[in-house]
Amino acid sequence: MSQSAYQVRFDWGHAGAASIGQDAEAVVWVSQLLETPGPAGAVPGTLERAEELGTWALAQQQEHGGRFRIAVVAAGAARGDGSLRFAVEDLLAAGAVIEAIAAVGIDHQSPEAAAAASAYRGLRTATRHLLSASETARESLSK
Repeated sequence: MSQSAYQVRFDWGHAGAASIGQDAEAVVWVSQLLETPGPAGAVPGTLERAEELGTWALAQQQEHGGRFRIAVVAAGAARGDGSLRFAVEDLLAAGAVIEAIAAVGIDHQSPEAAAAASAYRGLRTATRHLLSASETARESLSK
């Protein structure tokens, strides 16, 4: 089953963007620490831009004259073999974006989006530490 019944969706990587972004008006590509290129036309998302993206999503909904469907996609990080690795920094930043979108009243979230937002909400006070202590951050420091 897809997340197409929901206004705000969440998934991982390019395959996830293709899956949940098919009928969405926008894809927000969240790559917090790495500059991982997203799909063509994707809006860049980070923790620092979360509030701005919430305001933007509301403006888009008003411009579209109704329900604005948005796919929030965490980029993740590439393993040595090219497979996708969970990146806590992208999960938390995506959760912050989803939370900011909900704060402006766009809150018909898929369970996946709700879980990402809950992860951010629950760890909000530790987010900065978790970003700097994540596997991706430590890898970039060792290079």
